Amino acid sequence: MALEVGGKTIETTENGHLVNLEDWTEEVGAAIAKEEGIEMTDKHWDVIKYLRDEHINNGGNEPMERVLMKDMGKIWGKKPTSKELYVLFPLAPTKQGRKFAGLPQSTRKGGY
Repeated sequence: MALEVGGKTIETTENGHLVNLEDWTEEVGAAIAKEEGIEMTDKHWDVIKYLRDEHINNGGNEPMERVLMKDMGKIWGKKPTSKELYVLFPLAPTKQGRKFAGLPQSTRKGGY
C-alpha cells in the first residue's frame, strides 16, 4: 500500500503503518489521521511527539496507556482521563497514536 503526501509516495503496510520510519513528517502524520477521519489538534501532536520520542530515543519503548496519561499530565498541567485520550484517538491512544506517528505497529499484547 502507499500514501500520497506532498507529491511523494510513502510506502505503508497493509494496516497503514509506515514501512520506513524516516518517511514521517507532520504532514504525513496529518494525512494518515485525515484518512481515519481525525483532524489533528495540539493535544494530538503532543501525544504523537511523546510516542515518537519514546520509540526513537528510548529503545523502541511502547508506553502503556497509564504511563501515557501520567506523562501527558506533566505536559498539559492536568492528567487526562482514559476517556479524554480515547476522544483524541478512538482506536486506542497508544496504538492509533503510533500509526499517526509513523511508528511500527505495536507489538504489545494490551494491558492498561
